[in-house]
Amino acid sequence: AMVAARAPDATVCPSEVARAVAPDAWRPLMPAVRDAARALAAEGRLEVRQRGRTVAPDAEWRGPVRLGRPHAT
Repeated sequence: AMVAARAPDATVCPSEVARAVAPDAWRPLMPAVRDAARALAAEGRLEVRQRGRTVAPDAEWRGPVRLGRPHAT
């Protein structure tokens, strides 16, 4: 929902999602947010990007990622 509320090319940080759910206790939610992002990306409903490039949902993500709408193929 957060991605859909942004401009078509905009992205959100996974920590923004966690903070929206639990502003004072968001850090423990990060693994669940990343797992949900993986699942949504595998379904084609979300794109995970790193340094502006799409990364596969089953790839090892090292460092910060952003979540965005899937690009049209």
